[in-house]
Amino acid sequence: MKEKRLQLPLGNEAIEQLRAGDFVLLSGILYTGRDAAHIRMRDAIEKGEPLPVDLTGQVIYYVGPAPARPGQAVGSAGPTSAYRMDGIAPLLLDRGLKGMIGKGLRGAAVIESMKKNRAVYFTAVGGAAALISKSIVSSEVVAYEDLGPEAIHRYEIQDFPVFVTIDANGNNLYETGPAGACGAMKSAYGR
Repeated sequence: MKEKRLQLPLGNEAIEQLRAGDFVLLSGILYTGRDAAHIRMRDAIEKGEPLPVDLTGQVIYYVGPAPARPGQAVGSAGPTSAYRMDGIAPLLLDRGLKGMIGKGLRGAAVIESMKKNRAVYFTAVGGAAALISKSIVSSEVVAYEDLGPEAIHRYEIQDFPVFVTIDANGNNLYETGPAGACGAMKSAYGR
């Protein structure tokens, strides 16, 4: 399997080409957000307030990065379990979010919202946080600075490695079983 290269933000045309199991290298602008940032965004939506970033076409990485070492944009930046954002993800998908990056399973409501909104769920490999951080060229806090690592960051990324875990049609790599997931990894890494 050859990797696909995508430029962020994502449009529907790019999303429609993705299939569960694809290995993708993302480049462009990526936003971060975990539990606390999602709660604040949900509260803003419920109050009719604007979100701190325009989510149209954007991808959110569920990460709480470690502090950067000298000469690095970020420290270790591994994915967080995505299910923790499941209660709020459909609200953000309805506002134009086109992708999420995390690890682990997603709930049925998120998958239905992804199908409705033509969005995709990517998985970053857990345990590869130091490697992943090398794909992050720059980082800046853009909202909720008081949340520390859970603030919303704007990352500039280059060749950020992910797998399409759930595509816009609801096809789910986790449902294909270990053979599907392991086969995708072996193909992507040449092993």
